[in-house]
Amino acid sequence: MWVPMKQKSTGGWRSKKKTYRRVHELDRVMELQKKPSLILQLKSIIQSQKQKCLLLRDLEKQVGFVHKWNFMAVIEKYPSIFHVGGGSNRKPPFVTLTEKAEKIANEEEVARELMEPILVKNLRKLLMMSVDCRVPLEKIEFIESELGLPQDFKKAFLPKYGDFFTVKDTNGKPYLYLQNWDASLAVTAREERLAREGVLDSAGAQKRVRITKDGNYSGPNAFKICFPAGFRPNTSYLEQLERWQRMEFPSPYLNARRFELADPKARKRVVAVLHELLSLTMEKRMTSAQLDAFHSEYMLPHKLLLCLIKHHGIFYITNKGARSTVLLKEAYDGSNLIDKCPLLLYNDKFVALSGRREINSCNGKSLS
Repeated sequence: MWVPMKQKSTGGWRSKKKTYRRVHELDRVMELQKKPSLILQLKSIIQSQKQKCLLLRDLEKQVGFVHKWNFMAVIEKYPSIFHVGGGSNRKPPFVTLTEKAEKIANEEEVARELMEPILVKNLRKLLMMSVDCRVPLEKIEFIESELGLPQDFKKAFLPKYGDFFTVKDTNGKPYLYLQNWDASLAVTAREERLAREGVLDSAGAQKRVRITKDGNYSGPNAFKICFPAGFRPNTSYLEQLERWQRMEFPSPYLNARRFELADPKARKRVVAVLHELLSLTMEKRMTSAQLDAFHSEYMLPHKLLLCLIKHHGIFYITNKGARSTVLLKEAYDGSNLIDKCPLLLYNDKFVALSGRREINSCNGKSLS
C-alpha cells in the first residue's frame, strides 16, 4: 500500500511513493482468529438445534457447500470439543458438543449477563456521538457482532432498556434513537486512559507534559502513538507531530455539524471519533466497509482511507483475512488484545479446549 507525496528535486516538485509499513504482529491477529471463529460458529449452530445435535447432512444447509468442508475439518481436528455419533442404519451421522465442551458452553449465559451493562453503555455512547443521536437500525445490525450484541438484540435486548433506547421509523426506515443524554458518558476512552496515567487531574487540567522522540506526549490533547518497526521519523516530522499532539480539539461527543472540516481542530476531532468508534467494539477493530457505513452519522471525511493512512501511528489497516480491517494499534500488545470483555474471555476459555493457549492468559485484563 502506498500514498502519493511530493518531494523537491532539481527539476521542481515530483511525485514520490511512500510505503505503508506492515506490522506483522497485527496482520497475524486476523490469521489467529480464523480457527477460533469456526469453532465458535459451529458451537452456536449446534446449540441452536432443538436437541443440541446437528446431522452432518444438514451442515451444508447451515454454512453452504464451500464452507462445509472447513467445518468438517474442524470437527475432525478437535474431538475434545465435537463428538461425532451415529452412522448406522438406524441413525445418520451427527455432531454434538462433548460433555466437557457442553459444561463450558453453559457458562456463556453468565458472560452474556456480565456484558449487558457494557453493551448498554457502549450503545448509548455510539448514539451520543452521532449527529442526531440516532443511527439506522440496519447499521447497528451491521456491527452487532463487533459490539458483542446478541443476535436477537432487537427483540430481547432493546425492549429491556426502553429508558435508554427506542426504535422509530424515519422516512420509511427504522432508526435506533437515544432516549436521553448522559453527560457522564461523554468521556472518551482516550481521556480515560490519560486520567489513569495521571496526565489529567479530576478537573481535566494538564498535569504535566513530557516530550519523547517516538511521537508520544503526555498532554491532555495527545493520542497514543505506535510507530511500526523500522519507521524513523526525521526532526521535521516530529516537530509537526508535536504541534498536532498539543493542539486542542472538540470532543467527539459534540455535534459534528458545529465544525468545518477545513479547520485543523475539526480534522483532529475526526481522528478522535474514529478512535472512539473502534474503542467501543469488543476487539477494537472494524472492517473498512463497516467504518464507511457510518459516514453520514458521524460526518466522516470522504477520503477516509487517506485519513487512516496519515495517522498510521494510531490506526493500522490490514488486508489479511476476507476483508480489509482497521485496528486500533494501542489496544494490542503484539498480536494480543490487551483488555478483554467478559464475552471474549468466555470465548477464549471455550476455544482453549482445542489445546490452543488462551490468548492474553498471562497479561490480559478483564473489562467490567
